[in-house]
Amino acid sequence: MTSSRVTSTLRTGPLRIDGTPDPVGGTLPILHGLPRQAGAGAGVDDEMRRNLAYGVPGTLLPYTRQGDYGRVRTERELPCAVLENETLTATFLPSLGGRLWSLVHRPTGRELLHRNRILQPANLALRDAWVAGGVEWNLGTTGHWPLTCEPLHAARLTAPDGTPVLRMYAFERLRRLVLRMDAWLPAGSPVLYVHIAVHNPAPTETPVYWWSNIAVPEHEEVRVLGPADHAFHCDYVSDLRRVPFPQVDGADRSYPGRTPRAADYFLDLPAGERPWIAALDGAGTGLVQTSTARLRGRKLFCWGTGTGGKHWQEWLSGPDAAYLEIQAGLARTQLEHLPMPAGATWSWTEAYGLLQADPEAVHGSWDDARSAAGAALDRLVPPSALEQADALADGFAEPEEVLAEGGGWAALEIEAGALPASRALPFGDPAAAQEPWLQLLKTGTLPVCDPPAEPVTGAHWRLLLEGNAADWHALYQLGLLRLAAGQRAAAREAFERSVAAQASPWALRSLAFLDPDPQEAADLMRSAHRLRPELRELTIETLDSLRRAERPAEALALIGELSPADRAHGRIRLAEAEAAHACGDDDRVRRLLAEGIQVDTMREGELSLDTLWLAVHPGTAVPPQYDFRMADG
Repeated sequence: MTSSRVTSTLRTGPLRIDGTPDPVGGTLPILHGLPRQAGAGAGVDDEMRRNLAYGVPGTLLPYTRQGDYGRVRTERELPCAVLENETLTATFLPSLGGRLWSLVHRPTGRELLHRNRILQPANLALRDAWVAGGVEWNLGTTGHWPLTCEPLHAARLTAPDGTPVLRMYAFERLRRLVLRMDAWLPAGSPVLYVHIAVHNPAPTETPVYWWSNIAVPEHEEVRVLGPADHAFHCDYVSDLRRVPFPQVDGADRSYPGRTPRAADYFLDLPAGERPWIAALDGAGTGLVQTSTARLRGRKLFCWGTGTGGKHWQEWLSGPDAAYLEIQAGLARTQLEHLPMPAGATWSWTEAYGLLQADPEAVHGSWDDARSAAGAALDRLVPPSALEQADALADGFAEPEEVLAEGGGWAALEIEAGALPASRALPFGDPAAAQEPWLQLLKTGTLPVCDPPAEPVTGAHWRLLLEGNAADWHALYQLGLLRLAAGQRAAAREAFERSVAAQASPWALRSLAFLDPDPQEAADLMRSAHRLRPELRELTIETLDSLRRAERPAEALALIGELSPADRAHGRIRLAEAEAAHACGDDDRVRRLLAEGIQVDTMREGELSLDTLWLAVHPGTAVPPQYDFRMADG
């Protein structure tokens, strides 16, 4: 008698997909931070109030915007890493933030995730570019993390029992945290395990945020379940409030495909309850995610069934590809940050797999539904199995083979002595982007670069430039370092000295950012633009400053001086239409709208196109291509 051999494998190869080229990082660093979080409404306790007020970054330095992408797609290949056993096939994309792109249940051939058929960036992340689908890992601060469209380091290693392990790792530069993710599929396991470890190497406390964002297919019969009977509700209009769940405002919100408007529901899991969340179809089957206790929060997000919500889904995934998200995080909501002590490492293990429960119970009363799903989860992966997997990850060996290279910023920090070198995380060598800063380490002088070197953050870099910066470039970088440290007055002084040494668009733009007077800020941006009129991202920012200063005629004059390619850019066409409307030339606005304004970088929650349409076509319906309203569309 013979038995089939049970195996677990890890392989690499190309993933073919219809997609755009990778988003390109810009030249201009992101000087702004995040707004203060939503107000705390009914039912929010003191712990959450503290976390809502804590850790909101004042700037997104050292990152630059990733806004250079379009919507013309061709077939392309992405490097992927595939874990597989006899039950599951898990496909990861190290070049896109390590995203788990696909999870297939092999016995049935069922895709458990929303596997996007296209690779289409859109403006939803902290740095702009973001793609929908799969499981996205988010570290740093509220929003889709800075490395969501960046390559991570990846390596192969082996668990003590011989199971291959995919390790992906990175240095997140906003919070200066080290991330390690180990994924493995043991032979015979019905679930994929992912062990996350976040390390704060700093000698000071650091605000921390983590959410695993899991996209799954949406249908009217899909129900999202979790072990809670209350949720914290955010609808992008009113304050965060605690509400009964799933009955909210007279409707069952556990069926996202029946919800008319976009909304967040953060499930309020009782203390001591096993954390999990599932999206189950009419037959009682679908994806379940569970974790060890540290990953406390669970969330349901849906786009809503309105015109705007449907447009967003098509914008991100093409037609007939509706999805919702079930998510898991360190805090109870995504509006909170947690204080992570100096030198601390926080870790947890997540599990993903196909859950099957009694469909009558799943679609019955809420108590019956969550009880049936919870019991099915305990059969699929008992809590003891998850705890064993969590303990196993501590014994993983060092990497045997590097599978993918990320950026060189961690290697630079190792050279600077700010991060310890580790054979467990082979970060490689600094690359060309880090060369100016290596020169500062080696010679004590930062070379002059135009455009400037990509920024860094950290007190050690600031100390190297304090008292040593004399030319415009070093002074500009010193200003950025001071701004990142929250020293706005000192940053202004450095930028002013930079302009005095040599006027540059970079320092002038930074002074405009710090100027509270919109007229003076617009003057500074105009001066910056004159020095680099061909830089499109600077043009767009200059037009935005003129809009805030209510100088539409000047904006139209600037647009008239641009190249045909720049004038055809969607964001600039939108600025032209808005300026024309402010000047009273609505015929020009209607002509531009009739010709078509496609803003590839339309921001989540932005209402510019639908507002413009209604301003010049009062009383008419907003055409679907212009309707991005998440609340009223």
